[in-house]
Amino acid sequence: MNNHTHQHDDHDHDDHHDHSEFTTQTPLRADAFELSDDAKIDIIAGHFKSIMETLGLDLSDDSLKGTPRRVAKMYVKESFWGLNPEAKPSVSHFKNKFKYQQILLEKDIQFYTNCEHHFVPFFGNAHVAYIPNGKVIGLSKLNRIVEYYSKRPQVQERMTMQIAQELKSILGTENVAVIINAKHLCVASRGIKDNSSHTTTAEYCGLFNEPENRLELHRLLSIV
Repeated sequence: MNNHTHQHDDHDHDDHHDHSEFTTQTPLRADAFELSDDAKIDIIAGHFKSIMETLGLDLSDDSLKGTPRRVAKMYVKESFWGLNPEAKPSVSHFKNKFKYQQILLEKDIQFYTNCEHHFVPFFGNAHVAYIPNGKVIGLSKLNRIVEYYSKRPQVQERMTMQIAQELKSILGTENVAVIINAKHLCVASRGIKDNSSHTTTAEYCGLFNEPENRLELHRLLSIV
């Protein structure tokens, strides 16, 4: 199995941040949220109808005539709802009353997203870890954060970093690690048509840059 790996350390990001063009934010227009969801669905359906007609499809066919609107609703309501910051999940903290100071890991969080280069899916598992200080959050909130950042056109490297930055902001700690392993259909179903490879990205921050903590994280990931 081919496995492409990209690894980032947070001190490396400080170097990148010196360049004004570097950002982990999803590129959005200033007027991205001026239209209602219903208006976006109407516009996208019209454009997708034109695409299908340009391809030569007969939209009077019962199987095809509803496709433009189905696709538009899928884009706005399902695949890309995470573009809207108002949809960001609300996350409550709990006091770390047990004084737990070791690695907390939730692994194999499944996600589906779409590559922003070809608008075809990539999907896999995210592994999210942090070392608590004074705050902890509910485990399901880790899933919701991963889901939120997956529901938009994405690049795997950016998604990895966005999840890590969100957790650092919520938890008030730099001690966060995010590892994503994904299969990209833009590689498997087109172009090179490689159906065996996966891509792994990792963002290690704070104490996870210390070798012993990184080794312990990898040991925990290997436990079935």
